[in-house]
Amino acid sequence: MTEALFYHLDGQPLERVLPVLLQKSVERGWRVVVEAGTPERLAALDGHLWTFDDAAFLPHGTATDGHAALQPVYLAAGPETPNGATVRFLVDRAPPPEDPERYERLVLIFDGTDEAALLEARAAWKSLKERGLDVTYWQQDGEGRWTRKA
Repeated sequence: MTEALFYHLDGQPLERVLPVLLQKSVERGWRVVVEAGTPERLAALDGHLWTFDDAAFLPHGTATDGHAALQPVYLAAGPETPNGATVRFLVDRAPPPEDPERYERLVLIFDGTDEAALLEARAAWKSLKERGLDVTYWQQDGEGRWTRKA
């Protein structure tokens, strides 16, 4: 059964949270695709993932890099999944895929301070739950740790 995890950003920006979640995914041997809401946001995330930590390396690529099938983390501006990913991250208000069941895990990261993003996340929650996905909601505590709220 596909898991859908909703991560509510409240105290930290996406640029701080996403690299950590992606590193954990790569450490587990998962192939990942990250879908951003716009090509501009995708380009900004691509640049950030190369420079977010001087002591870390997060292998990733985009369509412009070539060798998409070999990328453990592929950044997309649309529904493509050329690297055979079983985990799909949706950021910057990217919509859930039409076929969410093809993934083992969907990770929807949304900005809780953006009212439109919050409403879209609620609608996605309802839709994915109605489709029978195992849906969970995560929020950071005061220490920055993710805790399951629902």
